[in-house]
Amino acid sequence: MDNELIERYGIIGDLHTVALVSRMGSIDWLCLPRFDSGACFASLVGTKENGAWTLQPADDVLDNHHSYIRETLVLETYFQTATGVVKVTDFMPPRDIHPKIIRLVEGIKGTVKMKSSLVLRFDYGSSVPWVRRQHDDLLMVVGPNSVLVSSSVEMHGVGFATEADFTISEGEIESFTMVYFDSIASSPIAPNPATSLKKTLAYWKDFASSCREDFGEYTDVVTRSLITLKALTYAPSGGIVAAPTTSLPEAIGGVRNWDYRYCWLRDATFTLYAMMTDGLEKEAQSWRDWLLRAAAGDPTQLQIMYGVGGERMIPEFSIPWLRGFGDSSPVRVGNAASNQFQLDVYGELMDAFYQFRRVGLEPSDDSWQLELAIIDFVAAHWMEPDEGIWEIRGPRRHFTYSKVMAWVVFDRAVKLVERFGMEGPVEKWKVVREEIRTSVMEHGYSEALGHFVQDYDSTSVDAALLLLALVGFIDANDPKMTRTVEAIDKKLSVAGIVRRYETGPNNRDGLPGDEGVFLACSFWLVDNLVLSGRSAEAKHRFGHLLSLGNELGLFSEEYDPVTHRMLGNFPLALTHVGLINTARNLSGVKSPAQHRRSS
Repeated sequence: MDNELIERYGIIGDLHTVALVSRMGSIDWLCLPRFDSGACFASLVGTKENGAWTLQPADDVLDNHHSYIRETLVLETYFQTATGVVKVTDFMPPRDIHPKIIRLVEGIKGTVKMKSSLVLRFDYGSSVPWVRRQHDDLLMVVGPNSVLVSSSVEMHGVGFATEADFTISEGEIESFTMVYFDSIASSPIAPNPATSLKKTLAYWKDFASSCREDFGEYTDVVTRSLITLKALTYAPSGGIVAAPTTSLPEAIGGVRNWDYRYCWLRDATFTLYAMMTDGLEKEAQSWRDWLLRAAAGDPTQLQIMYGVGGERMIPEFSIPWLRGFGDSSPVRVGNAASNQFQLDVYGELMDAFYQFRRVGLEPSDDSWQLELAIIDFVAAHWMEPDEGIWEIRGPRRHFTYSKVMAWVVFDRAVKLVERFGMEGPVEKWKVVREEIRTSVMEHGYSEALGHFVQDYDSTSVDAALLLLALVGFIDANDPKMTRTVEAIDKKLSVAGIVRRYETGPNNRDGLPGDEGVFLACSFWLVDNLVLSGRSAEAKHRFGHLLSLGNELGLFSEEYDPVTHRMLGNFPLALTHVGLINTARNLSGVKSPAQHRRSS
């Protein structure tokens, strides 16, 4: 089993869901029919008995590696054995009606004995399907779920698995396809693998060509990150998931394991900003429409996250039969943080609507009505404590960053009136904006320490404070800000990577264990170095961060600088957004930091 290292995985997807494929040719995670559905391959957080599809040489593997076909989401894995070399190509065609996984085995050199072992288990690894032959195919059914499996080689049952043993020689190609459909519907026709591959390659190359900018040495890594963000988009609604996985731990053996298969307003807004600045108007428009549907109604009921279709009910529970990645339990489904009050989200939304207009997206009357409701709500509640950007599970606090983002609400509201002719009580909003600024400078900044602090009753720093200059609250060269960056680097950096906040004996986040090193925050620190003119240092640190990705250019949520391994859910949209924005800031191509702070 490959699940001892997150970085050994790649992803394939169809714009509805994503599968994780290990470097040893095992699909260990897949939720069908969409990101937040139950998993049918769950060995990533369990064992092979909880569902996996392994396709690899039967003999010892001497060497192997995987890579994407350039500017696509088609994954190629090469295996070398004592008798030859074989390539496995994995992909999911962009969804038409049914989800499909297609796996091609091609002989490259010599002759290699291969083995396919398909263990399908719905309901997060607990439900064994009924398997029967349907002509030359296999039909697997359990409850509402059905799968049609086709292959160019003979398949047979072994226990509760479906296996195939075959030999592949140079120049030969064998294929496997899996098609999911509702059990009450008629069986679909298996797709033609070669035609499907051609169409899938064309789709992703067309997408890559639509978002390509010349970022010099960073062009390839930015393109890969944009493809990754596109893969994390739920096409029917435009919602963008934070990650396609649940419960990949922040520390091996720890309990900080969360379900990220939902749409965080904050993360999606950051993602959207990265896409907008690259001219991806279709994606931006789809996300805005998703937002208007999800957030429609009473602004007091605005949630920090929603389901991919805008669902509001995301109850959290644990799955006892899954042991967890690296024996890190519990494995959680749902997320109780969906009911938290996080004041900063309102600022992110207002900034997103403002940026829509700046980049020329057609305005919406509905969006302005929502914005007015947000403004009124924040005017009445900005002085209240909240759970903050990091979703603490302890008592609410007056987080400095949350107050700054409340300031952003009124700053952008004023600019929407003054620059875009929207109607509203602008003088009243200016007064509130100044009240919030005064509050932050009096209580969120410590004269004794010489830097901003995590919350009004704290002397600790918080990596979210790195965003103060990026949203335009303070100039990056202001001594208050430069000292804050220095304090964060000194107190939160570990081997050049930044933790979100300080933990230890006085930890107040309501959870046991230490806080991990968060990759997105590390990119924010580099952005501050760029804005303050420290370009050489910024470039050096950015190069170090890029070295932490896997061989496919994918990044997780966190990184352990001691064991040198990825941690947290994977791949994480927010990390890839940070990478894209920092690459742009360093290259000077549509610099997000310059653009956003000059709003």
